Order: sequence, then structure tokens, then C-alpha cells
Amino acid sequence: MLKTFLSFNRFKSMRIYIVSIILLFSLPFARQVSAAYLLIPMDDTQKNHLKAYGIAYWALTHDVEIYWLLNYRGGSYMFQHNKTFENECIIRGVSYQVIADVQSSAILREIADPQVNMDAVKLHKAPKIAVYSPKNKLPWDDAVTLVLTYAEIPYDLIYDTEVIEGRLPLYDWLHLHHEDFTGQYGKFWFAYRNHPWYQEDVRTNEETARMLGFSKVCEMKLEVSKRIREYVSGGGYLFAMCSAPDSYDVALSADGVDICDIMFDGDPMDPDAQSKLNYHNCFAFTDFIISTNPYEYEISSIDVTTTRPKHLKEGNDFFTLFEFSAKWDPIPTMLCQNHTQVIRGFMGQTTAFNKDQVKSKVLVMGENKPANEVKYIHGEFGKGFWTFYGGHDPEDYSHLVGDPPTELDLYPNSPGYRLILNNILFPAARQQKRKT
Repeated sequence: MLKTFLSFNRFKSMRIYIVSIILLFSLPFARQVSAAYLLIPMDDTQKNHLKAYGIAYWALTHDVEIYWLLNYRGGSYMFQHNKTFENECIIRGVSYQVIADVQSSAILREIADPQVNMDAVKLHKAPKIAVYSPKNKLPWDDAVTLVLTYAEIPYDLIYDTEVIEGRLPLYDWLHLHHEDFTGQYGKFWFAYRNHPWYQEDVRTNEETARMLGFSKVCEMKLEVSKRIREYVSGGGYLFAMCSAPDSYDVALSADGVDICDIMFDGDPMDPDAQSKLNYHNCFAFTDFIISTNPYEYEISSIDVTTTRPKHLKEGNDFFTLFEFSAKWDPIPTMLCQNHTQVIRGFMGQTTAFNKDQVKSKVLVMGENKPANEVKYIHGEFGKGFWTFYGGHDPEDYSHLVGDPPTELDLYPNSPGYRLILNNILFPAARQQKRKT
């Protein structure tokens, strides 16, 4: 009897020991299972909004599917937890939360409620990015290349040669910035024609035009504009800022019409150019008046820089983002994700767009209503999409030629720069036409 009792106790002790060992080794695994997702908040709790986009892009390059939680805490990101991803957030100074699987499910249920203006969009693939930019150095910076570099999002520089050679279809997303597609060199002739950088820019463009078989720079830029239009029509995503949006549409409207004066292309412009413009060719604008004065630092009446109310200054210049239905209008909702709806304005060669000259079919996403100007617009063309954003640098109100580049370490939560990065990630979502 005693022997049986002792044997039973030894068996019981051994069983307790084995169970203890199993529990000991399973605890880390249990913690990993219960902490199954990384949530990157994009509300005011985020320490570095701009680098958070870089984390999302980086995760996509590792074949991770991401939930973009539209209108949830400023447009947060959520994806499966991995210690490597968590460490990368720490290295880049991005705020994050490790949440359990049950918590992620609860968030998705909350977002799915038809009574709330939220939605969860899946991002599948890191888009391949091209920035249209000259190879020669010019005395201004590109806000998009600044923020891409800061967020650690890779991109390729391309220019006229690469476009004419047919390389655009290699990319999912194309950016245009401080560019003049009319062939008038940004209308810098009057103020800067004796400056070495301007003379070099003219020389380089003329040389490239000849190499590509064009007799004039304006002809080359028109062909580039048409190739970009074909790219968008085929399913590409176009994002343009500053002087690129209006000069692009003006160039398309002037197909077959000489709008360049003698100092730009060697011969006088067509005296009837204005009446020959074809607004049907334009993505966004209509009924505008081109500037035919070579002494005027302006391309057309689309821009409001010289016509906006005189009281608008750095301290009171703001634009407001529209709120869209996340479940019914996911595209503009994605493009407007932010931690604030009211954003400080900023100037550029094209500061904002005259609302009266924006086509009726264009979707306005941000505007200064009292000034009758729109800042942020979007549209579809063929199978693709385009977005135009007025102004040069969201954190430098009146960025001038020769000013130093903006130090984005000083503006890690810039809502103006966030709009640029929304456009970067937009192509990663499955293409969704606006529901009507």
C-alpha cells in the first residue's frame, strides 16, 4: 500500500514538473500570439508622421499586407506583428502599439459599422516611384524628393530622355514638381537670364531637344506631356505640385499652337494663340488666359498668386480639407488622411488654382473658400488617376530661388507634407473607382 502511494506521488510530481516545463516554454509563444498586430497610429499621438509612411512602405517591400484604417485615428496602419518591424519603428522614431489579435479584430469591427465614417483598405504592393526632375542643378528644391528621402522611400529620377525612350510604364507613380512644360523655362528670363544656372538650364534643354530630334524645347516638352497623358490613360498615377499642374495643362491646350515668344524659342509667338487653345486636352483646367508677357513671372490665369486677396499672409493663410465617405469614396478619403482638417497655406510659382477655371468634373479635396481658390484636386483619366497640389513647400511659406532646403527633422508631423505621402501609398491599394 505504501509502495503504491509513493509511486503515485512520484508520478504526480513528474506530471507537475512536465506541465511546468511546457508552460515555461509556451509563455513567450503565448505572448507572441496575443500580441499579433502592429498598430501605427496617425493621430496626434504619432511622434513622426512622415517616417510612419516610410515604415508602411518598407513593410510592403517585405510582402506584408497592410490595413490602411481610413479615418481611424488619423488614418492609421495595421499589419501583422514581427519583431523586425517593431525594431524598425524604434530605429526610425515612429510611434507604434503592439496589440492582440482580438484587439485588431475589434478595431476592424468598429470600422465596419455602417454608422461610422471609416473603412479599412488593404495595401498590397510597394509602388515603384519615378520623379521627373532635371539632371542639372537648379537653385530650388523639390518638396516631394525631400520628403521621400526623409521618409526613406526609394525613387528613381527620370527626365525628358527617359520619358521619350518609353520608360514611364515601368513605374506605378510619377511626380512632377517645379517644371514648365510650355518650354518657357518657368518665365525666369526677365529676372535671371544673366545668371549662370539659367543659362545652363537653357543650354542643357536645347541640347537634349536636338539629341531627341526636336527643333525646339517647347516641342520636346509637348511630346513629354503627351507621353505622360498616355501613361495616365494606361493606368498610371500622376501627382504634380507647384508650376507643374498649370504649365502641364497649358502645354496640352496649346498642342499645335506657338505660345512661346522669341526669347524662349527663337521666333515670335502666334498672335492668335489664345483663341486657338483647346481646353478639351486639359486634365483639370478650362477657360484660362495664357500670359503672353515675357516680363511677367506667370504662365496663365490658373494661378492665384498675384490675384488673391491682399490680406492673405502667412499668419492667416489656410486651406480646409473636405471630408469624404470612407466607404463610398475611398480614393479621396485616402488622399485626405490627416490629423487635422485645416492646413496652413504656402506659396509657389503656382500657389493655388482659380476655382472658376477648374473643370466641373474635377474633384476638389482642399480649398480656401473665402478666397475662391482650390489647393488640392483630383481626377481620373482613362484607367489612371491624377492629383494636383498647389504651392512649392508646405513648410516654407514663400520659398524663394536660392533658399536652402527645408529641414524636415523640424517638421516630422507636417500635415501639408502628409498629403504628398498619402499620394505615394495610394497606388498600393487595389484600384477602386469612385462609387456613384
